[in-house]
Amino acid sequence: MGNRPLLAAQLERYRHLCPQEAGVIDAFADLLDAPADPFVRERLEGHFTGSAWLVSADGQRTLLTHHRKLDRWLQPGGHADGDPDLARVALTEALEESGIVGLRVDGQAIFDLDRHWIPARGDVPGHWHFDVRYVVHAMDREDYVVGEESHDLAWRPVGEVARAQDRSLRRMARKWLKRQAITAVD
Repeated sequence: MGNRPLLAAQLERYRHLCPQEAGVIDAFADLLDAPADPFVRERLEGHFTGSAWLVSADGQRTLLTHHRKLDRWLQPGGHADGDPDLARVALTEALEESGIVGLRVDGQAIFDLDRHWIPARGDVPGHWHFDVRYVVHAMDREDYVVGEESHDLAWRPVGEVARAQDRSLRRMARKWLKRQAITAVD
């Protein structure tokens, strides 16, 4: 698989930055080493997805989608559908789900990892998503278009999201606030 070495390198860099998440990182590395293609949704034992922590130009807000199928506020993201470049997947999903032009992915560094259960829906049984998240910046424009995958979209202050009920969103918001505080000091 073309970008397996790239993702492996990203996971190792993330391991260096977030050693407290070693167990989660190990699970992602194990999936990457699995013989069956982990980048396709047909692999129901679990597969990779890519998501965007989509932040405003000033870094103070994040765009969330009220996901139509899951009926929850989440970050934009989706299936890799065979693409092993998960940063590209995250950027593509952010564009498709928001309609915002001129988005930019923040390098190839992983921002967050989250393994979560997706309940059965129709003919698709319940399965695990191994979601690799990247920071995506809205540059000049922040006007969005609500697409068919969402009930709604909304820019939310990161500080508000840091107190969200959803553990995953709360963790990403806190990571972002910590990063912003470090950047402000530098």
